[in-house]
Amino acid sequence: MGRPWIEFVQSQRLPWERGLLDALRPGIETKLLSRDPQSGGCSLLVRYPAGFSSSGGALRADDEFLVLDGALEIGDQRYAELGYAHLPAGFATGTWAAPDGAIVLEFFSAEPAHCVDSPCFDQRRLVLHRDAFQVPYTGNFHPEFPPGAGRKLLYQDPLTEDTTWLLGTLPIRWAERSEIHPVVEEMYLLAGEVHGDRGIMRPGAYFWRPPFVPHGPYGTQTGNLYFFRTRGGGLSTTYVDAARPFRWRPDYDAVLPAEYEFARGEVADVAARW
Repeated sequence: MGRPWIEFVQSQRLPWERGLLDALRPGIETKLLSRDPQSGGCSLLVRYPAGFSSSGGALRADDEFLVLDGALEIGDQRYAELGYAHLPAGFATGTWAAPDGAIVLEFFSAEPAHCVDSPCFDQRRLVLHRDAFQVPYTGNFHPEFPPGAGRKLLYQDPLTEDTTWLLGTLPIRWAERSEIHPVVEEMYLLAGEVHGDRGIMRPGAYFWRPPFVPHGPYGTQTGNLYFFRTRGGGLSTTYVDAARPFRWRPDYDAVLPAEYEFARGEVADVAARW
């Protein structure tokens, strides 16, 4: 059994908790977005308090992250807002610090734990630092994709073709058809709003969608900025007629596992970003 289908939950409705990463980075708090019960891989919001400092080292899991607020310092490298890294399993880092605190989206491919030996890592899978503000937008990534959007590619795994990117869309834009992908698709909404077949997503909305699930169509009045990841191979898209036509202001109709039922509901007031 892999991760459960979550579509969608507002992260503001999830509690900050202690303990999940204490063995790696004591003193931080996390919001668990999703977790694989077999591998221990997980997707988290992580709150690093001001003055945080912890020794680095190598992990048994890939550690991929995007800074949402504040800044992280790892060794000599500083990650400010929208700073990104993909640190493969076995890569040894320097000391981690957050002098003024930070909120970070963080993804572990397996149970987050230190290596006990001296592992090696695949240099091709290392992205030490990217500033998403500086990554250029590209378009025309699918001939049938509705115009009005651009993609900032952050990472593509040279072995699996798993991909991470930002997607920005223009205001007053919508589609008429649904999409199907043969891979897992994971999303965290960074800015704007999205009207779709499961309700209105606000900043902080998160989903983990299994392969071959039809979704959409989507629209936005404000424009938006998404953070996407796919897992399970190269991304391809099949467009199909929508089961329900697109409409603005749809009702909330989430798919949530039992353990997330407490978080069911939208967040109309997004003054609380996290």
